[in-house]
Amino acid sequence: MNSQSNSNIELIYNEHSKMVYNLCLGYLHSIEDAEEVTQDVFIKVYHSISEFKNKSSLKTWIYRITINKCLDFIKAKKRLKRMSDMISIFNSKNELIHSGKNFEHPGILLENKEKSILLFKAIELLPKYQKTVFILSKIEGLNNKEIAEILEKSISAVENLIHRAKDNLKISLSINFIEYQKKEIK
Repeated sequence: MNSQSNSNIELIYNEHSKMVYNLCLGYLHSIEDAEEVTQDVFIKVYHSISEFKNKSSLKTWIYRITINKCLDFIKAKKRLKRMSDMISIFNSKNELIHSGKNFEHPGILLENKEKSILLFKAIELLPKYQKTVFILSKIEGLNNKEIAEILEKSISAVENLIHRAKDNLKISLSINFIEYQKKEIK
């Protein structure tokens, strides 16, 4: 690549790195994992920028790469966890991949940290597309049209996924919040 290409990549990084990092953090719940996947995203952007066809906006294209990298990272973690579970008889099958112990998301106040961990654990349990649309909509603040473009789905499909995600979260959170309140009372 020439210096012009490198400066273009640098501009892309400067403009989109915070968005990518926050999206990764919303998926992965770990600063270290979010930093690693953010780096992987921009390596992919660097190597694939010549393939970008302007069929969508650059931001949309980068969102797609980020989502795919996050999902790939989660799959790899799950494979490692399954192998670890098979080796260790002490691990519980119901344990989440990301414990949330070291998870800090921008904007979460310290006193709300424990409640936010419950929320992000519930989000973690959503099916893949429900999780994706919920993060893009409620955490990233994208509108349904933008989400539909990123996921290459119809707006009504996105609306339906958001609705189902909210319903599933209500159920999960109501159960987990009752358990949380029991711990607080003791």
